[in-house]
Amino acid sequence: MLFNQLGLTAELLRAVEEQGYTHATPVQQKAIPLILAGNDVLAGAQTGTGKTAGFTLPLLQRLQQGSVNRRRIRALVLTPTRELAAQVADSVRTYGRHLSFRTAVIYGGVSINTQISNLRKGVDVVVATPGRLLDHLQQGTIKLDAIEILVLDEADRMLDMGFIRDIRKIMKALPDKRQNLLFSATFSTEIRRLAADLLNSPMEIQVAVNGRPAEGVNQIVYPVDRNRKRELLSHKIGAENWQQVLVFTRTKHGANRLAAQLDADGLNSAAIHGNKSQAARVRALSNFKTGKVRVLVATDVAARGLDIERLPHVVNFELPHVPEDYVHRIGRTARAGHEGHAVSLVCVDEHKLLADIEKLLQKKITRETVPGYAPDPRIAAEPISRGGAQRPAGKRRAGRGRVAAR
Repeated sequence: MLFNQLGLTAELLRAVEEQGYTHATPVQQKAIPLILAGNDVLAGAQTGTGKTAGFTLPLLQRLQQGSVNRRRIRALVLTPTRELAAQVADSVRTYGRHLSFRTAVIYGGVSINTQISNLRKGVDVVVATPGRLLDHLQQGTIKLDAIEILVLDEADRMLDMGFIRDIRKIMKALPDKRQNLLFSATFSTEIRRLAADLLNSPMEIQVAVNGRPAEGVNQIVYPVDRNRKRELLSHKIGAENWQQVLVFTRTKHGANRLAAQLDADGLNSAAIHGNKSQAARVRALSNFKTGKVRVLVATDVAARGLDIERLPHVVNFELPHVPEDYVHRIGRTARAGHEGHAVSLVCVDEHKLLADIEKLLQKKITRETVPGYAPDPRIAAEPISRGGAQRPAGKRRAGRGRVAAR
């Protein structure tokens, strides 16, 4: 279906055309007419499906057609991470470039005074993370009593990150009469409970099967010993000339260490995680998008919501503990109909994690042993803590057949 068949105004269609889009994705085809009609919506949509434009375009049109209320915030979008908040705000500005709306983005890690200054100038749309938005509410630097549309984006991740109490506090500051839109990759019991509290007679749409990655993702597992993963990763990037690679680790420390090691191997690399300043995270992502950084090493929380067009390679340097996180990770590639390459480097410690992922996917992922990197069958598994820490690889203990700590 073409965008010009969805009832959007000329200003919005012009902005869409300027971005090079003509055909709407399935979530856009379903969500845009429902939102334009004023319905509350509960949408099941994974990343990479076009969901941001799916709510941004009709949100802007609803504001365009409503009464002008200058210096009052009329729409609020809540997101789980700083990166996603920045990207949603960019989307609002991009699609609203031919309209007169002002947008503010609010998240932690940067000066609150600059945000206060922007809010005082008057804005129509606020995109925020829950924690920093609560800071503004508690300081009295923001008023949400004129909100007409509330969007919860990636609601499942916000619940996973413990934002449910913050969200409920924020809801108390909103007017009772408003339109509510909830987007989530999965519909857990907790999401259903939140939807019941938040939405009024919602229209439900589902455009992605739970636990299924986007079509076009070529998945492969390379078995390898834990202490040779970095060596194998460098080999694959160099031998196959991978130019843009997003690599996932479990921990912040692991991300820093791996980025430094890859950099020492001659591969321009950067790490992105919660301990990095917002300026450093923005700089690393910008350099990655422009090709100055070849490898971006990230933790799950930092990478959630990263919007990188045509990202060709995603690597699971370490498998996640939660199988659904594997789907979110590899959802960074094969977006908007493009093909992508999802690689997992799996050591003996991670066989159970891999089995859980395959159970969720309801399929077995292809294994391929790289010559010269076959796992040592004498090495037995080490326990993996929930925090992702493992005993470092080292010399084998005599007579026990296990990897010992240095």
